[in-house]
Amino acid sequence: MKIDGKHTISMRVHDRPGVLSRIAQVFARRGFNIDSLVVSAGHQLGFSRMTISCEGDPAQLEQIVKQLEKLVDTVHATEHRSESTVEREMAMVKVTANPENRSEILQIAECFRGKAVDITEESMVVEVTGNSEKIDAFEKLLESFGIIERVRSGKVVIARGAGIT
Repeated sequence: MKIDGKHTISMRVHDRPGVLSRIAQVFARRGFNIDSLVVSAGHQLGFSRMTISCEGDPAQLEQIVKQLEKLVDTVHATEHRSESTVEREMAMVKVTANPENRSEILQIAECFRGKAVDITEESMVVEVTGNSEKIDAFEKLLESFGIIERVRSGKVVIARGAGIT
């Protein structure tokens, strides 16, 4: 995906020790910071799936993708455009909550199709999934209640239709 210098790359790699380190070095040598990285088992035994989000110059990113493709452990690396993929991220946000503001927080969560996954006398953990912009907007609305902690999964993508990611 490329919007204002934001990019999403998916990779299929051999599931071996050191692969992640070698991939991260390709980004570091070009001065790219990895914003999020999700690694999971691939649908075939012995392979892993990586989704990498980063920001930077599109010309430099093109070179990074070419270098990633040349790595021995890489089966495939590609940059994705948002119109050709389905993108999701999950976040859990722990917010200060008391009996007086709890229902308002729940209403905000409901608007974002989120749900409360933990409630105590002084806090609440709300889970929400969606694209990164949706999660950013959700967090912004919760700031006024006092965010105690948050955790985000990182972006995952899959190609639309019959195409392979």
